[in-house]
Amino acid sequence: MTRLRRALLAVVVLVGLVGVGGSPAVAAGTDIRDQLEAAPGVTVLEEQPVAAPYRFFVLSITQPVDHLRPGAGTFQQRFTLLHRGTDRPTVLHTTGYNVPGYAFRSEPTRLIDGNQLSVEQRFFTPSRPEPADWSKLTIWQAATDHHRIVAALKPIYRQRWISTGASKGGMTSVYHRRFYPGDVDGTVAYVAPQDVVNGEDSAYDRFFTKVGTAQCRAALDAVQVEALRRRAELVARYEAWAADNARTFSVIGSADRAFEFMVNGTTWAFWQYSLESDCAAVPPATASSDDIWAWLDEIYGLDSNTDQGVTPYIPYYFQASYQLGYPDVSLPHLAGLQHYRGQDRAQSYIPQELVPRFQPFAMLDVDAWVKLSGRRLLFVYGQNDPWGAEPFRLGPGTWDSLTYTAAGANHGANISRLTADEAATATAAVQRWAGVPAPASLTAAAPSYIPVLDDRDPVLDRRFNRP
Repeated sequence: MTRLRRALLAVVVLVGLVGVGGSPAVAAGTDIRDQLEAAPGVTVLEEQPVAAPYRFFVLSITQPVDHLRPGAGTFQQRFTLLHRGTDRPTVLHTTGYNVPGYAFRSEPTRLIDGNQLSVEQRFFTPSRPEPADWSKLTIWQAATDHHRIVAALKPIYRQRWISTGASKGGMTSVYHRRFYPGDVDGTVAYVAPQDVVNGEDSAYDRFFTKVGTAQCRAALDAVQVEALRRRAELVARYEAWAADNARTFSVIGSADRAFEFMVNGTTWAFWQYSLESDCAAVPPATASSDDIWAWLDEIYGLDSNTDQGVTPYIPYYFQASYQLGYPDVSLPHLAGLQHYRGQDRAQSYIPQELVPRFQPFAMLDVDAWVKLSGRRLLFVYGQNDPWGAEPFRLGPGTWDSLTYTAAGANHGANISRLTADEAATATAAVQRWAGVPAPASLTAAAPSYIPVLDDRDPVLDRRFNRP
């Protein structure tokens, strides 16, 4: 992107921000709710009670559907704020999906004792334009959403900012930095895949030949094979279950196709959310159909490939088909049993009327930025998480950045799961970027444990086979 084009885009975004209201001066000492209500384009939807010294707000901001044409329509984007104090640093938590409707602290928020903004990704309901022009669901449009939120609230929260996200939220935090690198002072991206070349997915196949023990890999292969051998019986059960639970399969096409996709994904889902110690619970090929059925539901989820399970995630599958890319795992042991081989891809999980034309240069551009211009980036991956098979990689131009892999960890990997030395280094970097004093020891890094804020894990709360 040329300097001239970047300058023009900056003007467009500035015009859009001014168009939803100016930045009226608010007297010092004014209650934080009043300050939020005075922020340009921001609406306070509700305040929920939360443990002191925090306050928790659900808010929305008026966003252009198309940031290149601010006058062509708007929508309301939902986000939340866990307010700690205007004298504290602020964490921009990009969810990549829906925003949780409850207060919680991400790991960086705990490490710097800061405020936290959690933002719902555009096109995830209710943050969806009507009518929905899906061509506007791009990484640049979403990054500009986040940029406008930062611009609206930085006059209130004037200390340093850190961005973070897990899985697709981590991807989103990096995309925001790529287009608006000066918005925040550092980024912590957890378990974030980077599918640079969508058609080259051999890294995933290699991953599944090495993860865990040979015995566990063989057991997972065997139960997949056995499930497909019992296809007639288990699909009939799936159809009966769907009828009893008012579930349908119009997006994927049929219960048979949805069942095969579920079986395809069980090994991925197992390593994404389970531990190697859970291998003992994998049913053997001699197990009853009841046991195999129950295991498929536990690991993948019977609801995941129904219309009711897929519909909330159509924006993700659209993005994967449009710009992000989607992993294609070969599964050679299932080749003779699959009826829909090669069809288990992102496009199969979106309505047929949505036909995105894949843009192969979007991820190449982000990859080049990370390697040549990335600044103050921290990546954390789990050794046994398949989404880490194609990670973001630092390069010769990346500065003051770190990447770690937590041994034995899954898709819930974070700084606390690193070795003591790695965790201390990572924590010190986050605190330095946030401008907070380094503690005397790692155990003193975070403020007091608050169960209602710290016991929730938005990544592991979402047990689906998607990032």
